[in-house]
Amino acid sequence: EAAVKMIATAAKLINLDEHEGEHPRIGATDVVPFIPVKGATSADCVALAQRVGQRVGDELGVAVYLYGAAASRPEREKLADIRKGQYEKWRDEIGQNPARDPDFGPAEPKTWGATVIGVRPFLIAYNLYLNSDNVEVAKKIATAVRFTSGGLRFVQAMGFLVEGQAQVSMNLTDFEKTPIHRVQEMVKREAARYGLAVTKAELVGLTPQKALLEAARYYLQLDDLEDGQVLEIKLLEPEEKPDFTPYELLDATAAAAPTPGGGSAAAATGALGAALTQMVAGLTVGRKKYADFEDEAQRILARAGELRQTLAASVMADAAAFDQLMAAWRDKEMDEAAKATAVEAATAHAGELPLSVARYSLEVAQLAQAIAANGNGNAVTDAAAGAVLAQAAVQIAAMNVKINGLNLQDKALAARWSYEVDGLVTAVNQIAADTAQSAAQRAGF
Repeated sequence: EAAVKMIATAAKLINLDEHEGEHPRIGATDVVPFIPVKGATSADCVALAQRVGQRVGDELGVAVYLYGAAASRPEREKLADIRKGQYEKWRDEIGQNPARDPDFGPAEPKTWGATVIGVRPFLIAYNLYLNSDNVEVAKKIATAVRFTSGGLRFVQAMGFLVEGQAQVSMNLTDFEKTPIHRVQEMVKREAARYGLAVTKAELVGLTPQKALLEAARYYLQLDDLEDGQVLEIKLLEPEEKPDFTPYELLDATAAAAPTPGGGSAAAATGALGAALTQMVAGLTVGRKKYADFEDEAQRILARAGELRQTLAASVMADAAAFDQLMAAWRDKEMDEAAKATAVEAATAHAGELPLSVARYSLEVAQLAQAIAANGNGNAVTDAAAGAVLAQAAVQIAAMNVKINGLNLQDKALAARWSYEVDGLVTAVNQIAADTAQSAAQRAGF
């Protein structure tokens, strides 16, 4: 949600026809990477990138290109390939050259340009300054260091003049394979060729702790240094099993405020059902006893994980949609016609969200049914619980869809919503009943 709002704001404020700068760019919001840092996988981030990309294209009218692990085609995996020619060339070619057709959004030039959304490893922005104002030397060193011109793998580099001092500006795109200290030493050696030295380093933004520990091991020759020997890391090691109780969600739901409400509860319930389904699939994959079901178990494992992330994100999205609707109702600056339009759009959005939750939750129930019938027999009741939770999610979401439909002026749309959710409820009820019966038979009770 934050990414979508950021892109919307940038599109309003930044006109690239009036912009010049040192750094390559293709859009007002140039690139939005999703990075699996903790508690998420690359697959989770790919699903998130695709979801955000579609929203940005559909809701904001911004052309979106997927890159990195989320790329829709090989030639779009590298950010630099999508950015080639920058905004100006993109503006001239979009809508004319099919190779420039975006993954989402309109294929037409806009003053805010395009946004590139994708998934990549953690990137470290690392700059080294030289004791010179000769930017040409910095550019030569950057050429020697960067991978595209024969240098180090996973290193991007350019030379700049910053406040009178030559700078080798770098992005380290995979610090575990090309660590900071190796880059540092190569720049030092290249600088020495020109009789120069590195005077200081600069870290832009955040860096993983592991990157600094690797540098410490190298320069201090502590090859056997273990993470647990660092005091702060040792103090953070959990001594007992963490408390999984979702206190924040429960407290927020219980508070005397309209959000989070039933829609968020439906999404959370569906996400929990997907999590149980994913768990049972994980307990099935790789087991010889279930070798004949391996491929399907792998598919269920991956898809359940995607649905878990999608539904979890919908918890906050549903609350935000309701808040947006209330804001439209309370806006006193709009005239009546504009306000009616805004309220109708917000109501439609507030209804579409639980409708999507119902659709995703039905899919969770279908996955739970499949894994309950053929997956690890020791966890069959967990799979059935996933189906029942998905059933509850569909039923709750359906009520939210219908209540929003009552407030729509577009009665045809409201009727379509009602017809669809009735079908989803009927389908999920049958799946949950069948799954519970199947689980009982396999478990022997």
